[in-house]
Parts: sequence; C-alpha cells; structure tokens
Amino acid sequence: MEANFAIGDTAVYPTHGVADVIGVESKTLGSAELSFYHLKVRGSGLKIIVPTNKAEENGMRPLAGADEIDEMFDLLRDHEVPSDRQTWNRRHRGFMEKIRTGSLFEVAEVYRDLTLLKGTKSLSHGERQVLRTARELLLGELCAARASSEGEVAAELDSMFKN
Repeated sequence: MEANFAIGDTAVYPTHGVADVIGVESKTLGSAELSFYHLKVRGSGLKIIVPTNKAEENGMRPLAGADEIDEMFDLLRDHEVPSDRQTWNRRHRGFMEKIRTGSLFEVAEVYRDLTLLKGTKSLSHGERQVLRTARELLLGELCAARASSEGEVAAELDSMFKN
C-alpha cells in the first residue's frame, strides 16, 4: 500500500517531524518516469524531496489520528518499564534507531523511557539531546493533529510523569 499525498497535505517525516507537502513533481530520468514529494518541515523550514515510491519505506506517514494518539498516551502512562542495564551509548544507539523509524509509538517509547530514567539517574549529554528530540517530535505532531497550542500539549505530556 503506497501512501498518497497531495499538495497541501500534512505528513510526518522521520527525525524531522511534521511537514507540509508543498509540491509533487515528475521527472524523467533515462527511460524511467519518477515522481517526488517536496516537503517543507514546520518549525525549521527545511525542504526535503522524497521519491513517491519510497515515501512509505522511508517512514513518511500521515498525521496520527485520534485513536493512535489515545494509544500513544496509554503507552506514556505505562511506567512499568524494566530497568535498562545497558551502557549509555548502547541505549543511545537503540533510542536513535527508534526515532529514525518515524513511528509515533517508537518516539513516545523513547520519550517515556528517557523521562523515567531521568528520574532515577542523570542522563548523558547524548541522552538529553535524544530526549529533547523525542519531545519536540511528539509536540509537533500532537499540536498539528489536534490543532492545539504547544503549551497545552506540553502540559499534557508533562502530566504523564507527575506523581
């Protein structure tokens, strides 16, 4: 199943977050006709060109729906996570792999695990950066999907970890 986006649609692109589809272009390369999505990332203004036939494979997806958001908040509420005895750099590598998938649930897992870990020990510089990235990705998608302000969404995310 290939996800189809049109100009004006909103999509989520791994590690960059929410982006607007600002163009769809076709090019002939040799004898092959290829089409590309032109994306503009909200917040940073970064422009990305993604081949339409590779968009799903690269992790490009539509914004999360209400059911997916509810499921994500259920995941954040689950604080019964086994303690991780890996070294910080192995954890960091695992967290970055999850963020690169572009999955709302994988990013939420990273956010949850690092936020809980932060409550028990100090995070390395790399882990703090990954936590910040995961939080920004979640904030961006939730704000866009719910048409809410960043402050409202941030307060809701923070409330998941208050005792």
